[in-house]
This record gives sequence, structure tokens and C-alpha cells, in this order.
Amino acid sequence: MRAKACDIDWGRCYRVAVADEATKVFYDAVAARYAQLLPDTAVESAVDLAMVAQFVDELGEGAEVLDAGCGTGRMIAHLHSLSSALSVTGLDVSPQMLREARVAHPQSRLVEGALEALPFADVEFGGVLAWYSIIHTPPHELHRVLGEFHRVLRPGGVALLAYQAGTGERSTSGAYGVDVELHAFLHHSPYVAAALEAAGLHPIAVLDRDARRGERHGQGFVLARRA
Repeated sequence: MRAKACDIDWGRCYRVAVADEATKVFYDAVAARYAQLLPDTAVESAVDLAMVAQFVDELGEGAEVLDAGCGTGRMIAHLHSLSSALSVTGLDVSPQMLREARVAHPQSRLVEGALEALPFADVEFGGVLAWYSIIHTPPHELHRVLGEFHRVLRPGGVALLAYQAGTGERSTSGAYGVDVELHAFLHHSPYVAAALEAAGLHPIAVLDRDARRGERHGQGFVLARRA
């Protein structure tokens, strides 16, 4: 049974809906430009991609993977390049980002939805990739998203999270040449690891790296397994 993100706290339900709508508006506005500027993983460092490779190695052959916050689908192509036997489902809150993803990946299953209320059955996936998608979730709300990851993962399944490392909130304005503002959050890796553990996902690798040229923040990664 799919969990409901806001059964009781209607005030929180409203805040989540407003935040999701702001995120949707931003990514709908930048989708076409995003697809042009970031068609692949060329912007990732070798360390970043090594974490993805380890994630795929932990999955095993033929696993079903959820790309949670898939955007235009650039990580779908990369996952398939690492293992053509993977079955990858993409989810995103932005219809326009998904439209770009469907053009690039017409054979992929692509679903509109939010991280804190995943529209999937329990234990449906062997892996969940959240590649910079938790940046729109404040740290104190991470448990709701991670609880959903735990719910849809099979026992022994793995999740990989990537995010800008640190603490505090940041604002993006004029990104991708579009005059739309978006707020995002930095995440502190020890806090992320503890939140994963509390959600029933045991961290098996935690990595922070320094910012490279052109980056304002360091980057964080946590790989975790459902018991």
C-alpha cells in the first residue's frame, strides 16, 4: 500500500504542496534549456561517477531501478551504459522535464510524482537513485522522503543519494537563462547518513569531496542498503 505523505498534518501538507509547485514551476520553465546544456554526465567528476558505478555494482544484474528526480533523463542513459540489463523507471515532479526525457528515452517508463509520496507499490525496486533530487527537501523533512525510499525498496536493495554538501539554504535565480528563482538546501553528510539509518537504510559508503572549479559547494554522496 502506498504511504500518504500528509494524512494528519494539513499545515505540513499545504507547505509540501507549495514547495512542490514552486519546484515544478522552476523546472518546467528551464526544461528545454536544461536538456540542451546537460545532455549527459560530462559535468560529473570521476569520483561522482565512481559512486554511481558502485551503486550499479551493488544492484546486481537485471535490477529494477527508480531514478527518483530523473529530470530530462541524463542519468537513465548513464545507468544503462553501466548495465544494459537494468530496468530503469524515471520519476519527476516536472511535466516539462519528463517531456524532454520522453524524447531522449522513448522506451523508458517515466512517471510524474513527488519524492515524499512515491506512486509505486511497496518493495517494487531493487535500487533508488536520488541524484541531486533531495536538494529541494529541507533537512528536517528528509525522513519522509527516505521513508518512501525504504518502502519501495526490496530487502537488500540499495539507494544512492547525491547533493550539495554543507548546511543552510541557497537560492538560484536566472539559472539556464530563465528568470525564475528557486530555493534549495545543502545537506550535511553525517545528518543524511543518520536519517537513512533511522529510515531503515544502512549506510555502506559516505563520501564528501571538495568543490571543483565552477562549483560553489562541495558535493556529498551516501550509498545505503535496506536491511
